[in-house]
Amino acid sequence: MKKPVKPLLIDVREPGEFKGGFIAGAQNMPLSQLPGLLTEIPKDQPVLLYCRSGMRSKSAAKMLLKNGHKELAHLQGGLGAWNGKLSRK
Repeated sequence: MKKPVKPLLIDVREPGEFKGGFIAGAQNMPLSQLPGLLTEIPKDQPVLLYCRSGMRSKSAAKMLLKNGHKELAHLQGGLGAWNGKLSRK
């Protein structure tokens, strides 16, 4: 049996926003820097994206789709819709 692959959780907000609180396990890859980071995101792993309101993560998902990623999702409503705890650095 194949073991399910753990999704990669990406926060596309800017570093200052990320430091203010993020979902545990998230990697910060700001949308403004994402084009240069595309090679760091495996195409064979599901990707979950989020931002503050959902707009930047939606843009990031479109960018990843164009780059050949297949399994993508984003948190609609962003962190404003998140009911879980946030971590801080």
